[in-house]
Amino acid sequence: MKMKFLSAVATAAMLCTLTPAALAQNVAIVNGKAVPKSRVDALAQQIARSGRPVTPEMESQLKDEVIAREIFIQEAQKQGLDTTDDYKVQIELARQTILIRELFGNYQKANPVTDDEIKAEYDKFAAANNGKEYRARHILVDKEDQAKAIIAQLKKGGKFEEIAKKLSKDPGSGAKGGDLDWAGAGSYVAEFSEALTKLAKGKITETPVKTQFGYHVIRLDNIRDAQLPKLEDIKSQITQQLQQQKMGKFQEELRARAKIE
Repeated sequence: MKMKFLSAVATAAMLCTLTPAALAQNVAIVNGKAVPKSRVDALAQQIARSGRPVTPEMESQLKDEVIAREIFIQEAQKQGLDTTDDYKVQIELARQTILIRELFGNYQKANPVTDDEIKAEYDKFAAANNGKEYRARHILVDKEDQAKAIIAQLKKGGKFEEIAKKLSKDPGSGAKGGDLDWAGAGSYVAEFSEALTKLAKGKITETPVKTQFGYHVIRLDNIRDAQLPKLEDIKSQITQQLQQQKMGKFQEELRARAKIE
């Protein structure tokens, strides 16, 4: 009882020696150790970086979190876990990860993607896709004989969609009756693309089309001029792509300059 009393007196005496400004800088005192408010701020920044909004209602939760961490850290230190080799290795790996992340973040801030670069990339995309789009269906099978039998069945009045659902081994389009939606010819492998562009609207390939995936029976349902998305609709995608390209170039430059023995 006397020891508890002395401990309480000591804690009270320590708190009395702290100035109001010092108290305001801490969110708690855990086993005599101050937990600075800066930890709450750092945790809030980390959450904000991940894209989650930090609301006023979260303040008490963040405070509870940093206090809980301090409790757990003190116990881990008491058990000597911060002196193990495994801990030291993990700390070093974490240090490297954080430092590299800061390096890349700093590079992106200093080398942002400009509107001119985005526009130029969009113009390249538009030029490469400014042609025709095809609405096609296909049935994919493993063997040429299977494909020939399907073509014969279609010529006798068989329903393309029904056969595709039953026999096509393409899980994406097979369930939809072989429908491949609208796409440019360049979206497909060369053999498929060549056969598709030679078809007239509503026609089916006379012979199986062999590709790396198997044998295809193709039907062309419609053709239209390419429908390009507007720049504002894909601006974020282009920006991300250009950021990745810049970052990749930066990393390659660093590797090229490094002296590795």
